[in-house]
Amino acid sequence: MTRPRVRRLVLGPVVLLLAVSLAGCSGDDAPAAEEQTPEEVLAEAQATLDETSGLSIDLTTPGLPDGVQGIASATGVITRAPAFEGELDVVLAGTTFTVPVVAVDGVVLAQLPLTTGYQDIDPSEYNAPDPAGLVTGETGFPTLLPATTEVEEGESVRGGANNEEVLTTYTGTVPGAAMKKVIPSSAGDTFAASYQITEDGELREATFVGAFYPDADEMTYTVTFEDYGTEKEITAP
Repeated sequence: MTRPRVRRLVLGPVVLLLAVSLAGCSGDDAPAAEEQTPEEVLAEAQATLDETSGLSIDLTTPGLPDGVQGIASATGVITRAPAFEGELDVVLAGTTFTVPVVAVDGVVLAQLPLTTGYQDIDPSEYNAPDPAGLVTGETGFPTLLPATTEVEEGESVRGGANNEEVLTTYTGTVPGAAMKKVIPSSAGDTFAASYQITEDGELREATFVGAFYPDADEMTYTVTFEDYGTEKEITAP
């Protein structure tokens, strides 16, 4: 009659020891996930840009240096085709013109001021890159992320729609040779860079400061990247 009671007395401490052991394995003593280095965060943001089917891009500057002909802003949709459809604000002889642009199949077509219809143009004549290549290949903004040196993590802030995103700032320096592949008119040896990246690894905003035109003062270009995953068929007009 006493045997079952003895078993319970023996098993009780064993069960208690096992419970304590399991709690130790799944509690505070469990190894924490490794945090990414700033360089790894930039690499993830580059991969996210490289993999997206398309997105909306908006490039702006507070102003071009005096006497410079170039791009004051560019806004539109870029796809992996690569292709671009949008508008460029071009400064010519001190006057800003808004130019509708479609770039597809390696051809840039623009509706120039005081003309009707689209015509084939060479963007370099306007100190501008092919807009279809701004997020693709070896001439896109993603290539600047791994080229950035002296990367440091900054503050995190809320942003995006309804402030639902957490954006962390990373700063560093971009070599002039890397920037020249993206913006051919670039003349500076180095450019100060600042990136805002979401927790999901999406580059939301990039700001670059330096000499973007020969014999001109330093200026700032800010680029925003929205609507990752956009799918759009862009054809020549």
